Amino acid sequence: MHMADALLSPAVGGVMWVATAGTIGLCSHRVKRALDDSHIPLMGVLGAFIFAAQMVNFTIPGTGSSGHLGGGMILAILLGPAAAFLVMASVLTVQALFFADGGLLALGCNIFNLGFFPCFIAFPLIYRPLAGNFPTPRRVLVAALASAVVGLQLGASSVVLETGLSGISDLPFGSFLFLMQPIHLAIGVIEGLVTATVIGFIGKARPELLQVTISPETSGRVSYKWILAGLLVAAVTTGGVLSWFASPYPDGLEWAMGQVAGGVREHSTEGGVHGFLEGLQRRTAVFPGYAVRESADPPLSRDGKAWPAVDPGTSLSGLIGGGITLLIGLGIGALLLRRRPVTPPAG
Repeated sequence: MHMADALLSPAVGGVMWVATAGTIGLCSHRVKRALDDSHIPLMGVLGAFIFAAQMVNFTIPGTGSSGHLGGGMILAILLGPAAAFLVMASVLTVQALFFADGGLLALGCNIFNLGFFPCFIAFPLIYRPLAGNFPTPRRVLVAALASAVVGLQLGASSVVLETGLSGISDLPFGSFLFLMQPIHLAIGVIEGLVTATVIGFIGKARPELLQVTISPETSGRVSYKWILAGLLVAAVTTGGVLSWFASPYPDGLEWAMGQVAGGVREHSTEGGVHGFLEGLQRRTAVFPGYAVRESADPPLSRDGKAWPAVDPGTSLSGLIGGGITLLIGLGIGALLLRRRPVTPPAG
């Protein structure tokens, strides 16, 4: 559900940049007040894991399309909404700058669509009431499914609304919305199952980690070095190896666009905001399409090309991107913790 700049007008893209920047500022303020230093490594490692997980598209049977894990619910459940939004912003920024995954003008939209709805709507209003203060595996499954579906439906609707308000494409609003909703319903079900699996595993290993997020009044220092190690191994394995098995089919957004007659109207990229940002992204994207620049052709196809695509460039992209996201997550946590006001001792 990474939007490209071709769908957006500068006005809509700029408004969403402002909205996203404001949300980042608010989240930074909240995290700075509540962050425990033991959560800083978790922010970095989860960022690397979500980056790697988003590289692996899975096929939606019977549709000719694919989807990928958004990861917003996993982040919100383990970190809380504010820190989760900051980590999601880090993941998507690294993807746009270094891998040309999503446009720079569209970055504000992508962060908002993939971060705001799961973190600030689905998690507090759906997941927490359904999971309860002492979540059982069954309640986690129900809560994860419901919240993942709602979060993705809202995000998909937002994509359609932002595209329609931009008015630079020939995508009819009603038809586009009609196609986006069912395909992202299927993606949401799969995301809910993956979320429940990850949270269930962590809940068995370190139930107190979930308790800290769900009931902040019980918070305290929690040791979860084995959880960190497991997530780090999962990030390396996913980005370095499982990324070879990404589905060759277009993702839900691309599929919906392709199904709507008319497609996207061409616009000039020789100048203006679109041209400037396209040129900037071309210079910053060291691994466009998660491949080495010199061989950045699409690696997967059903038409004669090898699958899985055993490509060292893809593995290198996954490892480098995950590493950058890890460092950014650690840096954000450390910076906010350092800037926290020091409360003078009583007496």
